[in-house]
Amino acid sequence: MPFKVKATLVAWLGNIERYPCHFCYELGEEIIFDGERIHGRICPDLLPPLAEKAMNMHVAGPRYVDPGYYYPFWYAPPSVPDESKSVYDGTKFGFQNVLKTIEEPPYHVRHLQDPKSFNWPPNPKRTVAKDVSVICPDQRSSGLFNLEVIDLSDTGMDLPYFRRQMTIMDRAAKKGGSVSVNEIGNMYDDFELMEIYPPLVREMIEPLIEELVLLKMATVEDGVLTVTEKGRERVARFKTETTPDVIEALKL
Repeated sequence: MPFKVKATLVAWLGNIERYPCHFCYELGEEIIFDGERIHGRICPDLLPPLAEKAMNMHVAGPRYVDPGYYYPFWYAPPSVPDESKSVYDGTKFGFQNVLKTIEEPPYHVRHLQDPKSFNWPPNPKRTVAKDVSVICPDQRSSGLFNLEVIDLSDTGMDLPYFRRQMTIMDRAAKKGGSVSVNEIGNMYDDFELMEIYPPLVREMIEPLIEELVLLKMATVEDGVLTVTEKGRERVARFKTETTPDVIEALKL
């Protein structure tokens, strides 16, 4: 708690042959923020916009989308000014729909926008601007980095919460894989509940298991938490990465 975030260079939207990247990025190159450190090479020009988006996803995880996602205009067609339509749409110039997709030449500024936007017919699903991405500030090359959540954060100030999540899944798995959410606290003795940071009160348990569900490490149906295979694998990996004294203390 919260999340690890990975940014991957997935495309060059500019003319990389004419304007090569002077940081020498290559397609597929990755940058990971694990909650404590940045892993991978990061261009100083890319750092400010990437840090902002990575931090948003670090906190909100897969729930995060850019606010622009909620605009309906992505699904409107192109248009041209038409004063006769002003009385209908209420704008100063008035606009006439252009019911076709306009194809622009390579490296046109249009290609900096989501390719599913402003098409006719509209994209049938509301996915325009849903992907979280950052474009390199050098618009000549315009490297496109897509961001995604790849794991729970298990470092820095997130570590105590992460360990609580591991014990919840481990103890639920030992009970056959499922446990009532209301009974999670009963899997711990008084010391484990209140003397270990953070205390496992209801207000803490609920956001911890919500994150597990978001990453498909667990499901919650009808008030019952079920650990998935992905969750079991994450606990198993944690056990291999930690030390015997931690395993003993956490009763893993």
